[in-house]
Amino acid sequence: MVRDPVELRRLRWRCRRGMRELDELLMAYMETAFEASSPAQQQAFEDLLSLQDPEILSLLTERVRAEDPGLHELVQRLLGRPGAEL
Repeated sequence: MVRDPVELRRLRWRCRRGMRELDELLMAYMETAFEASSPAQQQAFEDLLSLQDPEILSLLTERVRAEDPGLHELVQRLLGRPGAEL
């Protein structure tokens, strides 16, 4: 799905969370996999970015599991889990 360049810049800006680990992980996905992802996967990424930093961190450290299956799959992809290719 082709996105408007302005919209992509906004998403990149939203990846900047102020926590180095989150910044690096989210920006890496944005730069390498976002545009090639399905619309559902792109929406899951935007949903993830709408969360507060502690919530994102809890998901990525697997302290909590996302109830939404699409968001859970995205988290697994971000963590490089087998069967969840980027």
